[in-house]
Parts: sequence; C-alpha cells; structure tokens
Amino acid sequence: MTGASSTQHTTTAVVQPGAAVSHETWERPTADQLNRYRSLPTANIGDAMHRLGALDAAIKPVWEGATIVGSAYTVWTRPGDNLGLHAALEHVQPGDVIVVNGGGDLSRALLGELIGGKAKVKGVVGFVIDGAVRDATGLEEYSMPVYARALTPAGPYKDGPFALASPVAVGGVVVSPGDIVVADEDGVVVIPLAMAERVADLAQAKHEDELAIRRRIDADLDAVPDSGPDVQTRAG
Repeated sequence: MTGASSTQHTTTAVVQPGAAVSHETWERPTADQLNRYRSLPTANIGDAMHRLGALDAAIKPVWEGATIVGSAYTVWTRPGDNLGLHAALEHVQPGDVIVVNGGGDLSRALLGELIGGKAKVKGVVGFVIDGAVRDATGLEEYSMPVYARALTPAGPYKDGPFALASPVAVGGVVVSPGDIVVADEDGVVVIPLAMAERVADLAQAKHEDELAIRRRIDADLDAVPDSGPDVQTRAG
C-alpha cells in the first residue's frame, strides 16, 4: 500500500480485582504555563473560570502554608485502598500532582509520611485526595503539600482495583491527566489544560485589578486618624 498513513493510539482496558486501568498517553502543561500560575491566588483563578473548577471546600491543606502548582496525575481507587497510589509512584514525572478519587471516604488514610517521602524523591509536588490521610507532621517535615478531607490514624487496605491516568471526579470537579492543579490556603482549583492560557490571562488581569483596589484601600486607611486604643469616653 502506498501513500501517507496515520496511527491512532487507543487503550482498551478491563478492570479486574487488584488490576490497574491505565491510559498513559496525554499532554502535560509546559513549564511556562505552570509558572504563570505560581503567583496567582486560587480565588482569582476561580473568578476567571466563572466560579467553576473549585474543589469542595472540605478538601483542605493538612499542614499550614502548603501550596501546590503542578500537572495532574490521576488515580481512581476503591475507598480506603491505596494500592493505586503505590502504583502511581512508578509512573509519575517531576512536577506532577497526584490527584486521587478515593470516594470521599474518611475511614482510612490513603497516604502518610512514607508515601509522601517517596513521592518527594520522584519529584511529585503535591497530593489532592478526595478522602483521608495521616501523618500530617511528617508530611510537613518532608515539605510535601497534601490536601484532603480529613486526618485519621487508621491505615489503608492494599487490594485494588484502581485506575491510573484516567479522568476522575474529585471534590465535585472532573480532573483529567495533565490538567493544571493550583492550591493555596483558600483551597484547590483545577484548570483544564486546553483553557490554561486564557484562564491565566483573565486571572492575571483580575489579580492586578484587585491589587490596585487594595492599594487604594491601604492609602485611605493610612489617612484615617488613629484614635489609639487608650482613648476613653467619660460621661457626666
């Protein structure tokens, strides 16, 4: 046969007990795309997306000051089971954020400081878990940002099944491999990769507008006379 031909890569998978479903081909954001989001608050990003893309407010940082900007590597696991997280560590790349649909289960911790430390070695920049975790102090000591619904000392099962690198639902938002994940003290937002440049433009404009308003407010406050905390009013 002559002439040009094209090859389309597809993945067909069947879930079996303990088995993984893995879709391994997708596009990741560039370093420049990620860098654009490092100075943008999640609130401004959410506004730029018309209030879409923000995860459930119950998914919070497990240690104070944790922030994340990275590329989503998704895991879909049976509630209370972390076999998929161990498998994910064999495939992640530096700059990835492991995003886990754990079914919102709070009875078992899907990760602790040991997985956090191993992930740090692999270059993972954070975890977003729709479920529970443990070892908050150890995770902070490793400087591994983790956002989750709860903390519990109860450990996980390791039986599967799980799926790697397929679209997942996390905190009410669909997350696909390669989406941009941003998290700060206000929570987590997810930006579909196809929208990355447009959302960054809008969020930057929103951020600059709010900074200008803040400067005007600060100037007005500086002009207000300080009555001081010791001023007393006496009657009669």
